Amino acid sequence: MNRIRTNSLPVRCLVALLLAVPLAAQARVELPLIFGDGAVLQRDQPMRVWGWSAPRARVRVQFDHSKADVSADAAGRWHARLPAHAAGGPFTLSVRSGNDETVSHDLLVGDVYLASGQSNMEFELYKARNAVAEIAHATDGAIRQIKIPDSWSTQPADHLPGSHWVAASPDTAAQFSAVAYFFAREIRADQHVPIGIINDNWGGSRIEPWMDAATAGVKPAAIEARIQRENAAQARLMAGTRQRLARWTGVLEATGADPDQARYAAADLDEHDWTPIAVPALWESQGYDGMDGVAWYRTHFTVSAAEAAQGVTLDLGMIDDSDFSWVNGTLIGQTDNAWNHLRHYRVPPAALHAGRNTLAIRVDDLGGGGGVHGEPADLAIQPAGGQPRRLAGPWLFRPEAVRLVATEQKNQIPTLLYNRMIHPLLPLSLRGVLWYQGEANTADEDAFVYRDQFKALIRQWRRDFDQPDLPFLWVQLANFKQGADTATTSGWAMLRESQSAALVLPHTAQAVTIDVGDPDTIHPTNKQAVGHRLALAARHVVYGESLLYSGPVYRAMTVENSAIRLHFATAGSALRARGEALAGFTIAGADRHFHPARARIEGDDVVVQAADVGAPVAVRYGWSENPVDANLVNAAGLPASPFRTDSW
Repeated sequence: MNRIRTNSLPVRCLVALLLAVPLAAQARVELPLIFGDGAVLQRDQPMRVWGWSAPRARVRVQFDHSKADVSADAAGRWHARLPAHAAGGPFTLSVRSGNDETVSHDLLVGDVYLASGQSNMEFELYKARNAVAEIAHATDGAIRQIKIPDSWSTQPADHLPGSHWVAASPDTAAQFSAVAYFFAREIRADQHVPIGIINDNWGGSRIEPWMDAATAGVKPAAIEARIQRENAAQARLMAGTRQRLARWTGVLEATGADPDQARYAAADLDEHDWTPIAVPALWESQGYDGMDGVAWYRTHFTVSAAEAAQGVTLDLGMIDDSDFSWVNGTLIGQTDNAWNHLRHYRVPPAALHAGRNTLAIRVDDLGGGGGVHGEPADLAIQPAGGQPRRLAGPWLFRPEAVRLVATEQKNQIPTLLYNRMIHPLLPLSLRGVLWYQGEANTADEDAFVYRDQFKALIRQWRRDFDQPDLPFLWVQLANFKQGADTATTSGWAMLRESQSAALVLPHTAQAVTIDVGDPDTIHPTNKQAVGHRLALAARHVVYGESLLYSGPVYRAMTVENSAIRLHFATAGSALRARGEALAGFTIAGADRHFHPARARIEGDDVVVQAADVGAPVAVRYGWSENPVDANLVNAAGLPASPFRTDSW
């Protein structure tokens, strides 16, 4: 009998190899990044652990002294449920399938919070007030963060983009979410357990991208079509930018800016290849879409001999992101990574001369918008003791070393962020959600619709995480002078009201921050107060402590002749005015015209009236984007939330 052979191996060897392939495949096992080294897992709740292996493979999951044996489904996904575990650590988490094993080390058990929203939640600790001291004292390694990178998907994803857990230390804390870090520090001091923060946000994002398709009321096919349209439009804009940059040979291919930061600062520079540009305005709005990197602005201004002898101050608006500024080749000031901060630079007499002077600004745009922006009134020469003179453009412009980056608008499109940044976390056990978002939804109609969207998002996330009572705590928008208010409308005030409307849901609370914002920047640096107020809310809502966690809350009104009496829930803390006199109230009659009102405290009530309104029907409090005069607080200094008694 002839033995059948292949070219080199007997048939029985091939059969053995083929039989071995499923065994090798069965050995593959993978954990989500959320369970990586250094993770914090939720205490006192069933511990949900999941991952991937070969289809139908048997998997053993072991954590501390608990273990579970499960089988993967046809797609290779498996899910284990371990018993609730008390706070503590460090522990290891091991997952074995066949001969393969993956192990995560240095895991702690404590309380895990999902911190989501837009840039004020993302706002890093190194930008916060007293950042140097705060970072130096960030020595508690039981406070840990995992930062989820900005990412998106048109379909719900299973895997997080690359990320890992980091313990707080002076070497790492600078990149923590400032709000979440200050919150975690207080909760850790109160509860004495490890605190894990899932830092999961995207600057400038609207609320709709954080919802699933059903909640957002959209169809995936419509989202795909919208993305294709926007990508095509983006390609056309980028082509236009390339065409404009072609006049300067090599600036787009340059590997970096000249180490000589004063390359184009000299007063007698040849400006023949410079081009006019409107100022103030981001350069993206003037045909340089997608351009990041280093570019220069130049302009000229005139001073008298007397003004030159005394020196002047230059107001240069806001510069996105960093700048070095020169007058006649002398460096007069520089600011690093502060895109929304007004520049005010003193020019000494030694840098000036009577007649024509030259201002040169080197701008380093790190991403997003770039250039000199703000209001025309923000750009001026201020002579000592004299009247300011406008410096607004056009100026001259020249890129030095730039790159083109497609402008990401994915944080404006429904479902995309949820799919890639939230869905992969399901069904992780959480202690609560911290939410700081809304600035991107403050257009008037958007701000009103937000009340339904916000409640829908809370309900959806509770369903998705399979925690019907998941605590949801948020930051009400701080005061900010956007300049969009009209005589009858305020998108920011409406958005705050929409946020407050979600308090009808159980296990919710908000931190009111209209007194700790900054009128001149949408990113106030006092994140300590924000974290503290969220922590007060958590101590009550999450941990059941009986403490004063909220300012006065408006409940009802009574008309009393020419006055209106407002009734407040005070939680036993007396009403106070922060400052000498109570302010921030307006009152209207049936004509709906609101007038500034006098207000006085009477027990738990505030009585409001105005001489111009004999028959009042409605009151508003703090009803503006920047309600700096709204000063009703309780004895603990916690502010009352803005409100209105009408529904006009």
